Amino acid sequence: MSEPLELDDEQSRPDPADFDAFFAEESAARPRQTITLYGTTYTLPDSLPLLFTLQAERVQHSSDPGDVRRLLATLFGRDTLDEWSAAGMTERQFGVLLIWSGANIKAPGKLSMREAAELYDEQEQQAQGKAQGPNRAARRAKPKRKKQRSSGKRS
Repeated sequence: MSEPLELDDEQSRPDPADFDAFFAEESAARPRQTITLYGTTYTLPDSLPLLFTLQAERVQHSSDPGDVRRLLATLFGRDTLDEWSAAGMTERQFGVLLIWSGANIKAPGKLSMREAAELYDEQEQQAQGKAQGPNRAARRAKPKRKKQRSSGKRS
C-alpha cells in the first residue's frame, strides 16, 4: 500500500497576494489631473485617499485651520493652505478649487474651472437662501389664506 504523498508547507500554500504591486501597476495606468496654482504644479491623486475621506467626515463642521491644513496635505502636499493664503487666495477661489479637484480626481477633465465656479456660486446662493428667510415686511405683504368657515352642522 502506498503512503499519502506529503507536501511540505511551502508547496501547499498559494503565493501571497501582492497588493502593493497590483495597486502600483493599476495606479500607473490611470490618468491623473495636474493643475498649476501660484506658479506650482500639483498632480492630483488618481482617487480620493482614504485619509482625506476620513478626515473630511471628522472636520466637516470644524473651523480649526489645522484641520483644513491636514485635509489639504493629503491632496496637495504640506503647507499648501499657508502658501495659498499668503498668495492671496480668496474663500471663493478655495471653494472653486475644492469642487474642481474633487470632480477631476474621480474623472480627469470631467469638470471645467468655469463649471466648478458656477457650482460654487449655486451652492452659495442656496446656503444664503436657507439662512435668510423673507423679512418681516415681505411676510406681511404676502396674502393670507382664508380659513373656510364651518356650517356648524355635523355630518
